[in-house]
Amino acid sequence: MAHAHHKTDPHTVEFQVDPVVLELGRRFVGAGHELSLVGGPVRDLFLGRVSPDLDFTTDATPDQTVALIRKWADNYWEIGRAFGTIGMRKAGLQIEITTYRAEAYDPNSRKPVVAFGHSLTEDLQRRDFTINAMALRLPALELVDPFGGVRDLHASVLATPGAPEASFSDDPLRMMRAARFAAQLGVEVNQDVRAAMTRMAERITMISAERVREELVKLICATHPRAGIDLLVETGLAEFVLPEVSALRLESDEHHRHKDVYQHSLQVLEQAAALESDADGPVPGPDFVLRFAALMHDVGKPATRRFEPGGAVSFRHHDMVGAKLTTKRMKALRFDNETIKAVAQLVELHMRFYGYGDAGWSDSAVRRYVTDAGPLLDRLHRLTRSDVTTRNQRKAERLSFAYDDLEARIAALREQESLEAVRPDLDGGRIMALLGLKPGPVVGRAYKFLLEERMEYGPLDPDVAESKLREWWAAQPESTLEPSTTEES
Repeated sequence: MAHAHHKTDPHTVEFQVDPVVLELGRRFVGAGHELSLVGGPVRDLFLGRVSPDLDFTTDATPDQTVALIRKWADNYWEIGRAFGTIGMRKAGLQIEITTYRAEAYDPNSRKPVVAFGHSLTEDLQRRDFTINAMALRLPALELVDPFGGVRDLHASVLATPGAPEASFSDDPLRMMRAARFAAQLGVEVNQDVRAAMTRMAERITMISAERVREELVKLICATHPRAGIDLLVETGLAEFVLPEVSALRLESDEHHRHKDVYQHSLQVLEQAAALESDADGPVPGPDFVLRFAALMHDVGKPATRRFEPGGAVSFRHHDMVGAKLTTKRMKALRFDNETIKAVAQLVELHMRFYGYGDAGWSDSAVRRYVTDAGPLLDRLHRLTRSDVTTRNQRKAERLSFAYDDLEARIAALREQESLEAVRPDLDGGRIMALLGLKPGPVVGRAYKFLLEERMEYGPLDPDVAESKLREWWAAQPESTLEPSTTEES
């Protein structure tokens, strides 16, 4: 049953729209055009959310739109003009108005072929999913819902207005969007949509890495990221977008000697998200770096799995291998270097704590842990705690107590010394003056020696540091030393 042209009382709660929206509607209708609020903002009205970015669609051409809003908008831009879109700001709202589309993608190209259409229904049919294919005709606030978007929203279902193959041919990125909506809205994805995603998964390779990355980040930062990742893996899209995650589904050997790495990784992702802080805390959620590191932390396991004599399974150095694989994947998805480095570093450090519970650490080991984690320490705390998915309550509690203990040790050392910026007790200038050196590699080696001492023993008095430096200097073989500062001849 379609809810097309369903009249709604403008004063009902679900359709309380900003006066600016009605004003804009009156401008267009007064000039003999149609204007409707469309897509996400209409869906959000039903979900009780307010969207600061508003999308409209109209039968007016881009030229006609510009003529109508040029003096009205606070400012406007024509960057999307080739696609029929004019953007503007008005009273703090970000607005985009797009001419009705009858758009088709050339199946062999990444570029959409834009054809302007003449009817609102035709425009809605070209949209990705029924819940985004609803419009609110302005200024009358008449709901236009020819494809049952309201019904699907109430049923929490993700379906396409026409055949899903047609929708995904128009823009293969919509397959990623299906997974993102599953993660954001907790909707159940229709069987025919899943089937089309599975059949057409390879088409995602036609889409630029940047667009894919953007959807992936939204998915990971959503309320139910596990549902989104599961959909990508089950439909085979992950084979092209995140193959390292698909590969985590190691076939368990017949004795089930190790846990399912894939399900474990999804659980760690959920647990890490649950440990994010509020806006004022150390790791305000949603935090992409923490969540993505949680998802990727074990991607080095498939490549490092060994069956040991006696039936054990080992994954030696999977942390190092995982960090490399994570870096490679994030580069392919065109992430910025800072984000890549942060995620890879967390993956590399995620096993470090396990030595602590068994043997306890010296102060120097605690210092190294803090220094190696640097600004990522609060995320590393959360990742390490999330990495416990054992059903063995005693084991889980033992690890949790051990980590409490480590955090207490870090806090105690912080009281005594500034761990964030561990530097040698003597700077480069003092080293050169003491040893009579010019700037060069030997100064670097002396600096490194003092940094190791600082890590090992904590802060030293300058005179103790000086005597340690002289001892080190005396023990250096002649051949490795550069000449000291002699007068130039």
